[in-house]
Amino acid sequence: MILAGFALFGLFGPMLAPRDPTKQSLTDTLLPPAFMDGGRSQYLLGTDQLGRDVLSRLLAGTQVSFFVAVGAVLVAGSIGLFVALVGGFLGGRVDAILTRVADASMAFPVLLLAIVVVAVFGKGIVIVILVLVLAVWPQYARVLRSEVVTVRNQDFVTMSRIMGGSSWWSITRHVLPNLVPTFLVLATLQLGLAIIAEGSLSFLGIGVQPPAASWGNMLADGRNYLATAWWIPVIPGMCLSATVLAANLTGDWLRQALDPATRRR
Repeated sequence: MILAGFALFGLFGPMLAPRDPTKQSLTDTLLPPAFMDGGRSQYLLGTDQLGRDVLSRLLAGTQVSFFVAVGAVLVAGSIGLFVALVGGFLGGRVDAILTRVADASMAFPVLLLAIVVVAVFGKGIVIVILVLVLAVWPQYARVLRSEVVTVRNQDFVTMSRIMGGSSWWSITRHVLPNLVPTFLVLATLQLGLAIIAEGSLSFLGIGVQPPAASWGNMLADGRNYLATAWWIPVIPGMCLSATVLAANLTGDWLRQALDPATRRR
């Protein structure tokens, strides 16, 4: 339910926001949520230090986190899947080169990678997605490659090639369908990591830039008000934690549901 809500608000968040998430009102700064003393009904989750509606910014930040995380997972997963299929099925020198490239990419620190990419290309949502893609695709490639090698050595693939089937036929009709369960589980787990990474980069100031709202820069804005206006950092932090937990639990559920050994019990 939490993950479904994240997707729903990610798609339609700004349309559901009661106010403009970037509109400032210096006469309404640091108002508490409506359920607390001093709160106002028009600000259900209160306001921040610039008088912006926390609920509206939270919904706008949900859309940013959703598109960054889903975009990074899909692009990185596609690249990793392609590399795994090519290297794992063909083997030999091609596999060795692609594996070494993936290993070198995994050895590069994500934060340092983000700083380099931001220094070269600037800041923005697309840059955040690019950083996450560069950081995540090797993990798909490494995990899925082992699956490709296992399936490639199965008898039905060998018989297909003996009967004259091309490599493309074997990959698309026999190898690729067997990778779908692993890919779905890995993508779901990586979704949570992508949300955390986007929030971390935005918190450090090298991700999504103001006045655009994201959970990360909302946490950064509220860190100096934790004692006096706890709702500014705590509410987006709770949303981030709940969404990541839901993504991880969904990944675990998919792993158990798609495991043949589990289904036979």
